[in-house]
Amino acid sequence: MSLIPATIITGFLGSGKTTLLNRVLHEAHGQKIAVIENEFGEENIDNDILVADTSEQIIQMSNGCICCTIRDDLRSTLSDLAAKKRSGELDFERVVIETTGLADPGPVAQTFFMDDEIAESYLLDSILTLVDAKHAPQQLDDRQEARRQIGFADQIFISKTDLVSPEQVDALNHRIRHMNPRAPQRSVHFGEVPISDVFDLRGFNLNTKLEIDPDFLKEDEHDHHDHDHDHDHDHVHGEHCDHPSHQHDHDHPHDHRHDDDVKSFVFRSDRMFDPARLEDFLGAVVNIYGPRMLRYKGVLNMKGTDRKVIFQGVHQLMGSDLGPEWGAQEQRTSKMVFIGIDLPKDILLQGLEQCLL
Repeated sequence: MSLIPATIITGFLGSGKTTLLNRVLHEAHGQKIAVIENEFGEENIDNDILVADTSEQIIQMSNGCICCTIRDDLRSTLSDLAAKKRSGELDFERVVIETTGLADPGPVAQTFFMDDEIAESYLLDSILTLVDAKHAPQQLDDRQEARRQIGFADQIFISKTDLVSPEQVDALNHRIRHMNPRAPQRSVHFGEVPISDVFDLRGFNLNTKLEIDPDFLKEDEHDHHDHDHDHDHDHVHGEHCDHPSHQHDHDHPHDHRHDDDVKSFVFRSDRMFDPARLEDFLGAVVNIYGPRMLRYKGVLNMKGTDRKVIFQGVHQLMGSDLGPEWGAQEQRTSKMVFIGIDLPKDILLQGLEQCLL
């Protein structure tokens, strides 16, 4: 049986997770989806409930999807669902896990790697984070959980952008990009997300497409002296915008005063890595800083192989894979991105430098 793709949806209360889920279930285009809710929130999934078997906490919905709540153990819920699918008792093609507003997606993601039985049944597709444009600046200031959710994301959906000025959206995009330059961001109107933007994103597949926002790399090299060109597009909305917060926002649309603890940095080199040194170094780093390392990914130029080495990890769990061969004309550049909480950038960059031949 092929692996069942799983998607994790995370985000703060009010950011639109339930709306997105309802939309996905209505639009499922004949796909049968099993939804796992960490606990039922205020807004319930609004499909007619046909069968509610309370002992099992599995609910069959009228559109052929199933929904179950979990109190504690995601692992046993996933293994029950997989067993029922194998036996033909339940019919579904993919799983969507909705976490509660303040949950840390890390342990949920790790479940798919740590447990052999789960790893043999499921493929973790991606972590989607919903961000409420109106409340995000405050939430990101106040709650580390919100910042962590950004750090884990493979794709970020920003809702409620119509409630704030274009400058505020722009500043939020900028702030999020510093935390996580590899997750594409898109503004969505409530629940209006095409299903193709939600499923089969392959954020966790080890692949050679290392999505890092190109502006982020550019900006990293110029050390943030790029305010001038940012100003150009900021003033386009100037005269027509009567939003009250617009006036004081105008001077510093991209103020780097938000020194968020979730940050990302990129390591790049054209020299080859020594495999043994790199393995020792990364092993030591993950041992010490694992709990603070949210996501890390890389495409590496490694001694001893003509193929790209692709690696990624969540917290302490790290995996690598051989990718396609480097092209004859291709510059063999190693690129790695680390996203974490107060990671010692200098120590990591120097250490990686010392793993090069």
